[in-house]
This record gives sequence, structure tokens and C-alpha cells, in this order.
Amino acid sequence: MLADSDTRWKWGALTAHRLVPEDLDSASPRRMDGFLLRGRATPTVRQLAEVGVRADSLREVTGVEFVSAVDRERYDVIVLSLVGGAVQAMLHGLARAWEGAARRPVVVTGYVGVVYEKLADGLLLRHGADVVLANSRHDAERFRDVYTGVGASADSVVECALPFLGGAPYDEKARERRAHPGGTVVFAVQPSVPDNRADRMYLLRRAVQHARAHPDREVLVKLRSKPGEHTTHIEELPYQKLVGRLGDDVPKNFRLAYGNMGEVLDTTDLLVTVSSTAALESLHRGIPTAVLTDLGVREVLGNHHFLGSGCLASWDQLDAGHLPEPDPEWVSRQGVAADGAYEKAFDAARQRVAELAAADELPPLAPYYTRTTAPGYLPARLARYGFEPDGRPRPGASAGEAAQVSGLRRVVRNTMREAARGAYRHGVQRVAPVIRRMGEL
Repeated sequence: MLADSDTRWKWGALTAHRLVPEDLDSASPRRMDGFLLRGRATPTVRQLAEVGVRADSLREVTGVEFVSAVDRERYDVIVLSLVGGAVQAMLHGLARAWEGAARRPVVVTGYVGVVYEKLADGLLLRHGADVVLANSRHDAERFRDVYTGVGASADSVVECALPFLGGAPYDEKARERRAHPGGTVVFAVQPSVPDNRADRMYLLRRAVQHARAHPDREVLVKLRSKPGEHTTHIEELPYQKLVGRLGDDVPKNFRLAYGNMGEVLDTTDLLVTVSSTAALESLHRGIPTAVLTDLGVREVLGNHHFLGSGCLASWDQLDAGHLPEPDPEWVSRQGVAADGAYEKAFDAARQRVAELAAADELPPLAPYYTRTTAPGYLPARLARYGFEPDGRPRPGASAGEAAQVSGLRRVVRNTMREAARGAYRHGVQRVAPVIRRMGEL
């Protein structure tokens, strides 16, 4: 399994476990090797530990090194849990590496959560995988429409669900046994939504005001990462830093929290968010869930995805005691129904993978984007990950050359890489916001 961020690691690793049947190869026990694609969002040890999903082996690689590794070693299934451009690069690289091979692994990809932007762009970059997973009936219909709309095969699209749903169903009576009789309200924040200081400070202040207005409740701001760490999306304005602007006037029943989202939901009585995938996890458990409308219902925020859900609400309404009631049909179409159907959500995908893995021969990987269909777009996407337009490694990017680097040069390279990452984070989190503010003057 190859992933490029903490959330994609979580999705990819859990998906791999759910898709591969126990008896796929009875001659040997099931094994999962993990690969982390080297880049700005490569997860840290702390982030991986927080996700709580482990592999039998784990190493950081470039795209070319990954293609070389899976070409040399025998795998039944490869899960690509990456941003769209990286998926496309790996598909072309693997297609080139496996030319003429009688057998090859089954290649699976998909999305880590709600798909509310760049639908066509992201989907076409994923076309070419043997299986493209859709997390709901709603997504499966949209995915097939996009593929057939460009004249590409939609046979790879398979409906399933988000692999990390689960946990104990919400028990409202449990609130009475907790330290805060009013229950626990969790505000699940997002790294890039909203994307400006004013809106993020507004949401933070409203969470504090809610805690102040309800002293019998505990109000948690669930954070995604620590300052300096990256997630799937860049976080230029971490809430940890913004909370310092509130001074000492913060009630005792308000606090910031890290940790595994599943464990946080175990003690949640109301989940509040702008558009986080955590809302789907919460709805699956039957926890009251509110998708905020304070900043409008807008595509740029992603909360438009929840139109018709019954979950849209404002902080004013929540302050007054309102608890949203989700629409059952909407919840069902999103693949998060907590009526037992989720247990069978991966049956079709598991069967498809098993059939492909058992086939005597699979056709070559054939992405929609080629030098013929997208000559002005594809080369740049592949070059970013070290590949030529035909899938060959670019000069100087081969794994063989990388393996010959001396020990001293490797240390220097790693040191320079860490320094570059630090400089990049500083530029993104400190310099870029200042430049934008100056441009608005």
C-alpha cells in the first residue's frame, strides 16, 4: 500500500485489510507492506501512531523507487492511496514496468472521504486502476457518469463505503455517567476550511462562547495535527496558535484535543464541523451531527455536500439547544447507514478483487490520459513524480542510481531535505499569509 499523507494512510491501510480475503493465498499468511510517498505531507511517526493502523513493514520512497520495489517483489493487490496526480504517475510507471508480464498485482485506488471538488479532474487521474472505489451509492453514480462522459470504461467503479466507519452506536444515556452532565460537544476542525484568519477566529470564538453559555458541557476542539506537521491539506493557520489570541478568558470546560477520531467519538454527544469527513463517522454511529452554516453554504467550504442531509445548522441554533435530525435517505445514499448494511458494504469490492487476483492474466493498465488524449497535461503530472510521458523513469530519477548513493551523500541529502521541508513549512505557514494580507491592503 502506498500513501502520501496521514489521512490517506488511514484510508489505504484500512481499505487493504477490508478488501483482501483471508484465503486469497492459503499457502502464506496475509501480509501488508506499507510505503510512504516522499513529499510535503509525508506523515510523521506521531501521526501514524495516532491513526493506529500498522503495516508489517514500512518505508519512505519516491515514486520511481516504489515502482521498482513492486516490480521486484510479488504482491497480489496494490492500494494507491494518493492525490490524483500521484495515482496517475504510478499507473503509468507500473504499466511500463509490467509490460509483457504474464501476471501482475491488482491495482486499487479511491478517495479518503467526501468528494466535493475537482470531481472530473481527480477521477480521470485515477482512471486506469483495476478498481476505483466509491465510498457511497451517490459517489458511484457520479463516478460512472464522469467516465462514460469522456468515453472511458466505467467498469472499474465499485461501490463500497468509508473503511474507517464503526465504533459503538451512540448511547444518549451514557451522558448521565460522564463528568459533564450536559454532554461533550466536539468541534472537528479542518486544515484548509475555512482558509482565512477571520473566519477561523470566528469559529473558534463561537466554540468558546458555546462553552461559556453551557458550563455543564465539555467543548473540545478536535485538532488534526501539531504545528509543523502536514496533513492531506496544508494548514496555514493552526487553531493551536489562534487560540492564544483569546487570552486567558477561556472557560475551564473548553479545551483543545488530539487523538484518534474514533476514540474521541466514543464520548461525543454532539459533533460540529464545517464539512469534515468526521461528520460521516458521527452519523454512522447515530451521534447528533451539525454541519455549520455560519459562513454560508458554499462549494469552497464543502458544506454544500450536506444539502438535504438535515444536518445544516448554525452556532446560534446549537446555542439554543437545537439538535439536527439527519434524513435517513440521504444518510443511506452516503454509505453511512447504521442499520447493519455497513457490514456488507465491502462484499462487492472484495469479490471483485478476489476475481481479478485469481485470473490467469490481467490486461495491461490503461489510463484514460495518454500522450494522445492529454498531450498538454499528462507530461507535467508524470514529471512531478519522476516519470517520462511513456512511464519510464526520468534521467537521474531511477531507483538504481539512488541506491548507489554513498552513505555520506545520503546523510547530506536527508539533512538537506529536512531543512527544505522546514523552510517550506515556514513559507506556507508564516510568509505566505503575510504576503496575502499585504496584497489585500
